[in-house]
Amino acid sequence: MNVVFDFGAVLFAWRPAEIVAETFPDRAATPAQAQQLAIDMFGHEDWHDFDRGLLEMDAVVQRLSGRLDLDRDAVQRLVQGIGERLAPMDETIAVLKALHGKRQAGEGVVGLYFLSNMPRPYARELEQKHAFLQHFDGGIFSGDVNVSKPNPAIYQLLQDRYQLPSESIVFIDDMSANVQAAQDLGWTGIHLTEPQTLANTLHQQFGL
Repeated sequence: MNVVFDFGAVLFAWRPAEIVAETFPDRAATPAQAQQLAIDMFGHEDWHDFDRGLLEMDAVVQRLSGRLDLDRDAVQRLVQGIGERLAPMDETIAVLKALHGKRQAGEGVVGLYFLSNMPRPYARELEQKHAFLQHFDGGIFSGDVNVSKPNPAIYQLLQDRYQLPSESIVFIDDMSANVQAAQDLGWTGIHLTEPQTLANTLHQQFGL
């Protein structure tokens, strides 16, 4: 069995509404306003192009500040600081480490991989900061390959690069559309909404 992890909201905390509320308290004075501003920033095609490596950081800052009429320096600080805010999630990091241990002991885990929508600057920062990423046998960041989930091409790229049979893959992601895209290719998907349940789900459903 090959287990493929998403990063944001699966292995690393991702709280966009909290980030924008702290940076722009006047524009995000209520939870609803913060949620909407987060969608306007991170759900727009500009940010998706940053995810795909099609826009550099300075360009996405310029577009965000102009389109949303936000102070450019504040947007710059927000965007530059996101990598620092991607803190490891203890519950799921423990699962990754446990799976790594089981694989080392020959207990059913074949490989550990990641598939993450992640701009290049943040990807490089995480690689440098977190030794536990060495538990992975490989993976793909969207910023490195110019395509992002849920485009089927990025799933196929991971599968082909590491020669993984589709029926052998368990994919964990917090976004239902990303899980559905994986299932459409024959992968088994786990839509993770409560990280503390991951260990039990993997054990009950797959014996891992």
